Amino acid sequence: MSSALITQLGDELYRAMRSQATVEPLSMREPEITASNSYAISRHILARRQQDGETRVGMKIGLTSRAVQKRMGVNHADFGFLTDAMAFDSGVELPISSHLIQPKAEGEIAFVLAKDLYGPNITADDVVSATKGVTACFEIADSRIVDWQNEYEDTVADNASCGLFVISDKLIPIDGVDLVNCSMELRRNGQVASVAAGPGNAALGSPVNVVAWLANVLSEVGEGLNVGDVILSGALGPTVPAVVGDVLNLTIGGIGDASVRFV
Repeated sequence: MSSALITQLGDELYRAMRSQATVEPLSMREPEITASNSYAISRHILARRQQDGETRVGMKIGLTSRAVQKRMGVNHADFGFLTDAMAFDSGVELPISSHLIQPKAEGEIAFVLAKDLYGPNITADDVVSATKGVTACFEIADSRIVDWQNEYEDTVADNASCGLFVISDKLIPIDGVDLVNCSMELRRNGQVASVAAGPGNAALGSPVNVVAWLANVLSEVGEGLNVGDVILSGALGPTVPAVVGDVLNLTIGGIGDASVRFV
């Protein structure tokens, strides 16, 4: 795929994001698109956002579930970029009606880094050593692809289908936290909407391994994770609809709580 076409498709997705519009799947229109092309498109969108004054503050990891990978026809995760304009504190009213198109919410564990992580050969122990703490968060996924008709290449190009994220300010030291066997409960308007026990097993054995995977993959293109970065480590359970007026409450055992109201 030519650099001109990468720019064209990146601009198209950027405009769709800004205007709360959708586009037809890139994979349908450009059947020869590769994962490398899609990541180049995603980076172009990030560059456009940075030109608007946004600052990169971290990364999100997606497709950590084996079931979702199978549906996408891959055997690995993907990643996208987080900016300060996407970040909101727990307890806020989140303006999905003015920012997003077809949002879905999921509970996740966020890592906050105290040290840089640059691969290759980053291990789980390296991640633990570099982590300032972990906290509960919501990722509000969104797709600029019409009706979520995403193939893997569409998802990657569309910043791994990331919209906004909501993060608790209660940072828990990673030592002593059972990231593999912790339970997760997500309530929607007071009713249980999503539950998972031992969800860390579904993501390369542990969310720590997922962060190590990301650092090593980024090293292949001369990039890495930086001190202060927030890393969303993947959904702990099924997504739930993000609907204006709804209140979501998330509890992750041993880590803490987060809440959000959609407006």
